[in-house]
Amino acid sequence: MASTPVQLIVGLGNPGAKYTKTRHNAGFWFVDTLADTARETFHVESKFSGEACKIILSGHSVWLLKPTTFMNRSGLAVKQLSSFYKIPVEAILVVHDEIDLPAGVVRLKEGGGHGGHNGLRDIHAHMGKDYKRLRIGVGHPGDKRKVVDYVLSQTSSRDEIEIRKGMDAALTVIDQVVGGEIQKAMNQLHTQDNVEKG
Repeated sequence: MASTPVQLIVGLGNPGAKYTKTRHNAGFWFVDTLADTARETFHVESKFSGEACKIILSGHSVWLLKPTTFMNRSGLAVKQLSSFYKIPVEAILVVHDEIDLPAGVVRLKEGGGHGGHNGLRDIHAHMGKDYKRLRIGVGHPGDKRKVVDYVLSQTSSRDEIEIRKGMDAALTVIDQVVGGEIQKAMNQLHTQDNVEKG
């Protein structure tokens, strides 16, 4: 069954140079890559509390958004842009770091809980839970008390290589996701991942 085509891809992260290389900014890395590939540049959009640009993916016009509100207020930017352009929540893909997946493992998901992720928690509060997610595995520190420091610290070079590989795999199915074929994209992405890890 076809899913709603995607009109907005939101990358989650924290603004500022000191956060650029941190695990929590994996969502920013992904949308930056999409913009670079499309040869588009993000511009500050104060009315959307973030940086935004528009790209064409597989014939579809798609907004890219990086909230500049800090992670725990990400929902404000998503609400502002989606309300302005009348984009339904089902047409939004949120790209975020995921500590419950090993570094480099990437998963697609429709709806569901926020799993304690502060960016998703705020989007839930503003938009509900029916948006799509691209979960980028960044690994877990092994102790839940260390999670905050872990996601706000710079990734190791080895983990960054794995995370970038996972993102490359996700880029191979992004056209399908945008086109509303998320189940097909899931099958391809998750099988591909199993083959590589097997």
